[in-house]
Amino acid sequence: MNQPELLLNNGLRMPQLGFGVFQIAAQDCAGVVKTALEAGYRLVDTAQTYCNEREVGRAIRESGLAREDIWVTTKIWVTEYGRGKTHKSLDASLERLGLEYVDMVLLHFPVPSVFERTIGAWQDLEEELTDGRVRAIGVCNFHTHHLERLMEACTIVPAVNQVELHPYLSQQPLMDFHRKHGIATQAWSPLGAVMLYDAAGVDKPVHLLEDRTICALAQRYGKSPAQIVLRWHVQRGVAVIPKSVHAERIRQNLDILDFALSDRDMELMNGLNRNMRGALDPDDVRVDTYATRMYEQ
Repeated sequence: MNQPELLLNNGLRMPQLGFGVFQIAAQDCAGVVKTALEAGYRLVDTAQTYCNEREVGRAIRESGLAREDIWVTTKIWVTEYGRGKTHKSLDASLERLGLEYVDMVLLHFPVPSVFERTIGAWQDLEEELTDGRVRAIGVCNFHTHHLERLMEACTIVPAVNQVELHPYLSQQPLMDFHRKHGIATQAWSPLGAVMLYDAAGVDKPVHLLEDRTICALAQRYGKSPAQIVLRWHVQRGVAVIPKSVHAERIRQNLDILDFALSDRDMELMNGLNRNMRGALDPDDVRVDTYATRMYEQ
């Protein structure tokens, strides 16, 4: 299956359609990842704090696919930031994954209150890139001002910024900044969270895939609401990492290349933005908030 790729600022090509494993229990993860690989996914996204790196590595080894045919991303947790400390943390991730290298390593969040640790972690990753244990380095959940601080202090511009992004949080200003600086945009929670919060903090349940506009488009195109949303991402040039534990949905989320949304329908989708988040604003991240959420296996 020929899938679209994004050309990164270091010359590598990254699959635009990937598979995320956030909140997939360790006992289920290897089987689910093997299902995804069998369906045709060639990018798997994990993280230290997902506590399933070992299972992702096992699935890759048991898949029968060549290592170089699978793009593996993991993320460094905020408690592991700091000059020298991040090197050691990557050691542990590689050991858990059972791999000699990973295709991409991301810093999981900025830590605004102690940003010097974020800078130290990035400097470690710059060295890892030179040493060849990683092929690309990037960040997660960085606002524009976080990226600016990092780029002022360091040498290498992030290849990717992975952020919460869906039709209710379109992130257009951030994407404009990314394009200006050659940073690829990757969406986590590309299908929206079950609970979304608007800019005023309203916390009523909002189900993105039940949106009237999205459902009407799904009916018109003969696709599921999830497929409409994922196609919107792809046509915006965004990489996506949808997650599911159901084989049918895993396959369905990949089956979005046989149709295209019209310009008018793209505008309809763009108009759904409400600046709603389903997760903590990155400006509010503190190391002590998440100190106990490090890998425990």
